[in-house]
Amino acid sequence: MDIFLLIMGPICAYLLCGANPAIIISKLVYKKDIRTCGSGNAGFTNFKRNFGHKWAWWVLLFDLLKAGIVIGLFSTLLGFFSGWDPSVHFSTEAFKLGAALTGLFAVIGHSYPIYYKFKGGKGFLVSLSLVWFMDWRVGLIVLAVFLALLFTVKYMSLSAIASMLIAPIVLWIMEISKGTWNPVEIWAVSLYTASVLLMVWRHHENIGRLLTGTEKKFSLFGKNSKVEPNTQEK
Repeated sequence: MDIFLLIMGPICAYLLCGANPAIIISKLVYKKDIRTCGSGNAGFTNFKRNFGHKWAWWVLLFDLLKAGIVIGLFSTLLGFFSGWDPSVHFSTEAFKLGAALTGLFAVIGHSYPIYYKFKGGKGFLVSLSLVWFMDWRVGLIVLAVFLALLFTVKYMSLSAIASMLIAPIVLWIMEISKGTWNPVEIWAVSLYTASVLLMVWRHHENIGRLLTGTEKKFSLFGKNSKVEPNTQEK
């Protein structure tokens, strides 16, 4: 059962998270492809800048939910049915491994979806959903740092990158502080770290614009924007 779940979890995560709410809603509601508007990125930030509040919050919600559902389902099943330690009814180690593995493929599916010629979003909301399954305490830290940066520096990309990079650092510190090395949890934290690094890599052009001072600031509750032509930014 554990081998079956370790195979099916990533496959389902890739396929489900490849469905992009920003692309779907922009086409259905506005008859435009979000990838041809503004920065060209198929994500919440670009969607809100171009189409405003009305449907942007649905994009955000669906991105969080699609990842949360598939990660939560397969990690919970692996936690219950893992045969690694029959004496334990629910294995938190197996749960974390299932979450990290499924979450990694969720980020890959969102970033490189087969449905859209492998051109998707950057994976922040998927990564944000994943961190809560790794450790809710780390999730609180990430959310607090993200919101603090977003409301002060007002750069969505910087807030996302900085807050998510904190998560694997804290998880590794927590793991090292135990004094014992559990192979399953080490794999879990390693896979989670890989998913965060992938998300950061997807923001490499944002990082370049941050360094040159050309990155646009973001207003969470700002006025709606008109649809902009594609500027070829990613």
